[in-house]
Amino acid sequence: MSAPTEAVRRVLPASRRPSPGATPPPSDLRRRLVRSLRHAAPALYGYVCVRLFCLLVLSLWAHRLGHGIWPLLADDWDSSWYLGIAANGYEEELGTAYDANNLAFFPLYPMAVRVLSWLLPGSAASAGLLLAVFSSLFAAWGIFAVGDRLHGRRVGLFLVLLWAALPVGLVQWMGYTESLFTAFAAWSLYACLRGNWIWAGTLASMAGLTRPTGVALAAAVSLGAVLALRRDFSWRALAGALLAPLGWLSYVGWVGARLGRWDGYFAVQKLWRNTIDGGVETLRRLDDHLIEDSTPELFLILVCVTLIASTVLYVRCVLDRQPLVLLAFVGVLLAIVLGSGGVFFSRARFLLPGFPLLLPLAVALSRTSLRRAAAWVAGAVLMAGYFGGYMLLVWPSAP
Repeated sequence: MSAPTEAVRRVLPASRRPSPGATPPPSDLRRRLVRSLRHAAPALYGYVCVRLFCLLVLSLWAHRLGHGIWPLLADDWDSSWYLGIAANGYEEELGTAYDANNLAFFPLYPMAVRVLSWLLPGSAASAGLLLAVFSSLFAAWGIFAVGDRLHGRRVGLFLVLLWAALPVGLVQWMGYTESLFTAFAAWSLYACLRGNWIWAGTLASMAGLTRPTGVALAAAVSLGAVLALRRDFSWRALAGALLAPLGWLSYVGWVGARLGRWDGYFAVQKLWRNTIDGGVETLRRLDDHLIEDSTPELFLILVCVTLIASTVLYVRCVLDRQPLVLLAFVGVLLAIVLGSGGVFFSRARFLLPGFPLLLPLAVALSRTSLRRAAAWVAGAVLMAGYFGGYMLLVWPSAP
């Protein structure tokens, strides 16, 4: 126990002592936030440098091809769906057309874009891109906080740099939901590690309104809170367990009510060919792209390697005995991505929020020499710059 904490316990009567997980006073909270931000500053600076380098590579590549990068980043593919929801709302009927019902997209990001477009000058696309960029900074901060708490500041720094340098990391600065979702996930998991269950549950609920895979975070937080309840009953842990799945369940229930059928959301997903088949389609695709096809598309090879590497890293995480909430979150996320029978080429992007998978690599880098670690990170950044440009300028479909 730290000296300041012990002093508080001696001076304050029992009725006035701060309880574990209690929200600190506003002034104390501000001081803690400032200290945390200063502590994370090198990681955030490194994150911005990596992303700016990748953006520079994309800009130069696009200039040579005579393309502008703004439409690619702000209003292409899924971004256009979110902008459509922000402008016109959701469909009222299920319909029969494939890949056409916008109820498949969760509401928090497009609703935030709508609010920002009212408050800020510029287009809704600009607001969406601005939201994604700022969300990525909060995500990087939360990722650092998790790594720092588990293994120290050096690991937190490398964890952020590795997340920034993922091959599909350019999506972090696009009008997509991955950065916002990762920010909620990182800070929710950090709250779990600190035993702040109300914050963990609230952030998990927000994540459940952001992406379908919010169910993975909800499961992890609820599991952690229930296990904490078994050790020592706390109404905060109980509240966290109940809050965590609320966002995801609310949207799924709302879609069902809107369409007049209890399975409305899952019916929409079927029209997008997103069903769970236990991994049959994943194995078929891996066989096609890695074995059967003699001239496979480079981006599909990248997706295949990402899925295989993620599985191997998850095994490593289990062997390293990562905290259960992290293992549960990434485990359910991997199960959803690998077990889906739907679109294959976006699965590397779907795994972007699974940053705990990078912890074994961050720990390994922290234990090697600075020169060798810098060489590995530089190599990853160069690959991220190349694949980011390839993903948007050569690959003909969605990231």
